[in-house]
Parts: sequence; C-alpha cells; structure tokens
Amino acid sequence: MTEQHDQLLVAWWAKNLDELDREVARLALLCRVRILDPGVIERVLKRDASVCETDNPVAFAKLHDMVMLHYAIHKKSVEALGQVETAVIEAHVIEQLKKRYAEWIPK
Repeated sequence: MTEQHDQLLVAWWAKNLDELDREVARLALLCRVRILDPGVIERVLKRDASVCETDNPVAFAKLHDMVMLHYAIHKKSVEALGQVETAVIEAHVIEQLKKRYAEWIPK
C-alpha cells in the first residue's frame, strides 16, 4: 500500500469510529449514563438499565446496540489497520468526546 492510501484508510476508519462514538455519547447523555466510568460499558452490554439516571428504554436499547456495533467496528479496524493505529484513533476520539461532553464524562 502507498502512504497516501494508508492515510486515506486511517482517515476513513477514524471518521467512522468518531461518528459512532458521538452517537454513543449522545445516547449516554439522553439516558444520563456515565459511559466511561469503570464497569459501566459492561453493564450496558448486559442490558443493565440501572446505570441510567433517567428512564428512557428506547434510547438505552439504542445505546446497547451502538456499543455492540462499536466493538464490531473496532475488531474490523484492528484487522485493517492494526491494534496500535486503532488505539491511536480511539484515544483521539475519546479526547474529543471528553471535550464535548465534559460534564458527563469523568476526567
């Protein structure tokens, strides 16, 4: 692969992970779920709605589905780019989310 092709591939994966993670953050805000607190993602995956500070079953179901999709896309990204590049992308996305949703995402 050429360097330009590599950069385009990385940009494509970064855009997709960013869009997905923004939707996860939006749904977490709707449900008032502190998604980055320890153990919360695992509870969302187990459909434990007690992590919600507000009752919104439709948004919580979508949140669960988006987290599942995130893991599937993460796996594909690792296959396409490698673990290191995927980790760099995700760290950048999480930093952006922390800036956007500072009151709900712990520092």
